[in-house]
Amino acid sequence: MRTRTKSKRRRTAAVVITVLVLAAATGASLWCWHVYQQIETYANRDQAAPADAIGVFGAAEYDGRPSPVFRARLDHAVDLYRRGIAPLIITLGGAGGDEYSEGSVGREYLMSQGVPEQAIIAETVSRNTEESARRIAVIARTNGLKRLVIVSDGTHMFRIHAICAADGLDVLTSPRPKPAVDDKELELDRIGHEILSYTLWRIGLH
Repeated sequence: MRTRTKSKRRRTAAVVITVLVLAAATGASLWCWHVYQQIETYANRDQAAPADAIGVFGAAEYDGRPSPVFRARLDHAVDLYRRGIAPLIITLGGAGGDEYSEGSVGREYLMSQGVPEQAIIAETVSRNTEESARRIAVIARTNGLKRLVIVSDGTHMFRIHAICAADGLDVLTSPRPKPAVDDKELELDRIGHEILSYTLWRIGLH
């Protein structure tokens, strides 16, 4: 009798564990799908409208020159500036392992494109997206900036918007144009990275 009871308990426990595992897997899948949908929405939506400043999130620089990705972001910011979207551009990003910072490299590049030095603020200490968002929030409050247009890659936009909004910033997103020939495998890697990074940020682990 006791053997049957123990066997029944084991079967019940196995069923309960299986149900919990399936529920957790289903919940995780639904969460990833939700975040993916948000990433895609922001990646394909340009909200650029008159604002107080344009914030350009940094990317790699090579010996004082912006990488192709960073240059594309900066070029988009220049286009917005010339269209009169905002009178100020904020470049973001700290040192990338050499003597230069992404923020300062961005400033020099913007000046080479005809943007006046007084129309640029270079933030040069942040090391990741979360730090850049916090730093731009400080810059905005210090300079009385009410609304910002944020420039980065399309897949990056949802997470940036969420973090900036959590810091109380009024931000619009304007993704840099996609290249004519895009690497689909790289795009999937970026999306996976964004889903993971956003999830870790939401639960306070990033």
